[in-house]
Amino acid sequence: MNTQKPTLFQVIAWMTLVSGVVNLFWGFAASGTALVTIVGILCIPLTILPTILGVFELIYVAKLFSEPPQILQPSTNIAVFEIASVLTGNVFSMAVGILALVFYNDKVVKDYFARLNGTLVPEPVSQPAPASLPEPEPAPAFEAPATPPEEAPEPQPEETPAKPKRTPRKMAKK
Repeated sequence: MNTQKPTLFQVIAWMTLVSGVVNLFWGFAASGTALVTIVGILCIPLTILPTILGVFELIYVAKLFSEPPQILQPSTNIAVFEIASVLTGNVFSMAVGILALVFYNDKVVKDYFARLNGTLVPEPVSQPAPASLPEPEPAPAFEAPATPPEEAPEPQPEETPAKPKRTPRKMAKK
């Protein structure tokens, strides 16, 4: 098996590694800042989310960098959570998530993941066009018999239907 990793695959791995480290520090800084105020203490669950994302990113990166390569799927979930991290103010992680989704859709990266998983689908082979097609022969012309057309009968005037008779209306008693 070809163990050479494509360049975009390596770029995804390095970007995810840096984003994971940034998310860890971002989460720790946000949690530390939140502990200063009483309202911040109530918001601790929200400030821990970047830290959790950073841990998942680092676990995924360890699988990406492993030698020999592990069976692995593109992690679009992590990329989507990186984009959603803009809600915590982390614009860098959002940019990494967008780039990761774009790179996951690259043909070379898709083929590499397919080779890792053993699910490489062969490209459909197009069938060649036939060398030459036979020339169509013209159809023989159809000749109508030379008999005079019959005279059509004159149209009869249509009868107009008689109007229906109206029944007298019932009146309400007073």
